[in-house]
Amino acid sequence: MTLKKKFSVVVPVYQNEENLDDTIPKLLSLKKKLLDYNLELVFVDDGSTDDSYEILSRYYELNKDIIRVVKLTKNFGQNDAICAGLRVARGDCVGIISADLQDPYELFVDMIKKWGEGFKLVVGRREGREDSKRTSLISNLYWKMVNKFAVKDYPPGGYDFCVIDRQIVSVVNEINVKNTHIFILIFSLGYNYTAIPYLRRQRSAGRSQWTLSKKLKLFVDTFVSFSYLPIRGISCIGLGISIISFLYGILIVIAKVVFGSSVEGWTTIIVLLSIFGGLILLTLGVIGEYIWRILQEIGKRPSYVIDEILESEQGVSE
Repeated sequence: MTLKKKFSVVVPVYQNEENLDDTIPKLLSLKKKLLDYNLELVFVDDGSTDDSYEILSRYYELNKDIIRVVKLTKNFGQNDAICAGLRVARGDCVGIISADLQDPYELFVDMIKKWGEGFKLVVGRREGREDSKRTSLISNLYWKMVNKFAVKDYPPGGYDFCVIDRQIVSVVNEINVKNTHIFILIFSLGYNYTAIPYLRRQRSAGRSQWTLSKKLKLFVDTFVSFSYLPIRGISCIGLGISIISFLYGILIVIAKVVFGSSVEGWTTIIVLLSIFGGLILLTLGVIGEYIWRILQEIGKRPSYVIDEILESEQGVSE
């Protein structure tokens, strides 16, 4: 008798009490659609302060053979919650999906077929979004910058819905990098991949926790971790300012020789000092981002801390 392979689904959860009663039954229904696989659902509660953990615990008691719940000590962020889930997941392949199910969970069936064909990474490629035009515009601009300056040939529109092979999971667990973008990290490993297009749905319930501050942090983490752009930009700015300063110095010397006096310009000097002061602070800030990351790696502080794991011996041993 051939043993069934296991398919794990990692779901980061943060303030999703309004979604979970809809999300969990839908994900449980995958068991009937994937008869050749043992299903494992790994929910990672990322420090929720609402009733998310209580709801997860209730479903765990009813489905101990399928559900495992990882509770983190506080809110570490979606990327770290996913990393915690990947470390706990035991599947031969692992799917990642958000708790709001804006991504079509039923597409996992086709994704696993592609994984069975030999692809180590199968991504859901967003062909469109049922979001506002402003949100779509900003998102598309961000991913174009990622493709141009960070990771070449990155899927247009990005992805945060995928199935990855156990080999990739093992590599990600070994890297254990902080302040990164987990999906860009996975793609940058260079494993063979394929993409399945889909339309991203609008959120049906609850509020998005994807705040402006989190978006800005992700933007900084992406380009500091995967691109030379910030530090190369500082070099280009420094070179440009040096050239301008040199030319301005020549202008002053010529004015002194030809007209017998230097160029007057109190306002010009103040403006230049203000510009240069701002650029110096900007460059120090960028360099500080790199130094901060070095300190975090040297200090070896954990990216996340697991408070407890709800799991049954039956579910683990399957």
